[in-house]
Amino acid sequence: QVQLVESGGGFVQAGGSLRLSCAASGRTFSRYTMGWFRQAPGKEREFVAAISWSGGGTYYADSVKGRVTISRDNAKNTVYLQMNSLKPEDTAVYYCAGGMDVSVLSRHPDYWGKGTQVTVSS
Repeated sequence: QVQLVESGGGFVQAGGSLRLSCAASGRTFSRYTMGWFRQAPGKEREFVAAISWSGGGTYYADSVKGRVTISRDNAKNTVYLQMNSLKPEDTAVYYCAGGMDVSVLSRHPDYWGKGTQVTVSS
């Protein structure tokens, strides 16, 4: 059983930056592919980014590519999402997620956090 807790969300103006964190507890965290999803008002939940267990493979949605960087620190059981050049359309609740591999993560993650709100204005 793995529990995920997100933090770092907030209210920023367009062009600003935020760094989201996802703290994990439980077993086998280092072997999980981790990622971030988001859900905006009136929209379906969408994939944002993912990172392999080793940190050697990263994946990004086209909508955020070039503006965000996902990373992980297995020693700290933490995954990060650095977001720069934020746009109003980035406004959403951001969810941390984990899966046994990239396929599982992208299709139906095994674990979800409760989310952290990101609001981008102007």
